[in-house]
Amino acid sequence: MFKLLWRVARAVAFTLAAVVIAIEEWGWRPLTAWAARWSRWPPLARLEERIRNAPPRVAIALFLVPAVLLFPVKVLALWFIHIGRATLGVVVIVLAKILGTALIGRLFILTEPQLIRFAWFARALAWWRTTKQRVRDAIERASAWQAFKRFRRRIALWLRRRMRSAR
Repeated sequence: MFKLLWRVARAVAFTLAAVVIAIEEWGWRPLTAWAARWSRWPPLARLEERIRNAPPRVAIALFLVPAVLLFPVKVLALWFIHIGRATLGVVVIVLAKILGTALIGRLFILTEPQLIRFAWFARALAWWRTTKQRVRDAIERASAWQAFKRFRRRIALWLRRRMRSAR
């Protein structure tokens, strides 16, 4: 019985970690790149330079405060859903998620050198990166992932053949 519970718990944790990694790959990176393009604007470039040079305690506040400030926005979105304005609530959640990810991702990139000066943060970041790599490796070994990759290659090959024959 314990083995079965362990397998189920491990499968759930593995799935959640895979979702988080997928969000990071397909959300975090493009959104932080998008936010970085905004930094070409001179006033924003100056602000980013000040953030890069901020002391570690200021940097951690700059990194955490936006995440905390997003909480009331998400509560507002849930309230919209509760009062029957589901579409508005979902739009608010999606916009908060997109803009929050872009902002917090960019702030992380700017403040990471200061943040890793905190031993607890450096340990947590190292744990996350190691765990993320272990999950990635496990996903790569999973038969479902291998089947998906084969399927994707077959579809791509089929599409290429169709495009060639259409010429």
